[in-house]
Amino acid sequence: MKTPRLLLALFASAALAASVFAAAAGNPTGTWKWSTPGRDGQTFQSTLKLEYKGGQLTGTVLGMQRGDFQIPDAPIGDASFQGGVVAFTVTREFNGNKFVSKYEGKLEGDTIKGSSERPGRDGGTTKRDWVATREK
Repeated sequence: MKTPRLLLALFASAALAASVFAAAAGNPTGTWKWSTPGRDGQTFQSTLKLEYKGGQLTGTVLGMQRGDFQIPDAPIGDASFQGGVVAFTVTREFNGNKFVSKYEGKLEGDTIKGSSERPGRDGGTTKRDWVATREK
């Protein structure tokens, strides 16, 4: 009978499409953008380029201009992608001092939701929610 063969072919095609979609949705590779609130109601846009290949996560946070101050691009460090969780650090230097920001978030399709942590002005730690969206 030809009907079972047709059904099997349809199911196989659907399964293949579902596995390709799941693989793409479970990969953090891409360009990600998010906003960070600043002082005096200012908002700063951040851009992160990630590549996940061969089980390794690499990437760069792009620099930006803040007033007269240029912030250069910074490679990510201590990067991992496990169980749908993206984690990495960004080290920046200002006036001879190094500052490390830590990011961690759960990948859900084209969104990463989590938190970031960086040194605060008072010597403590500043924590913020982090929601990045993948550019298409």
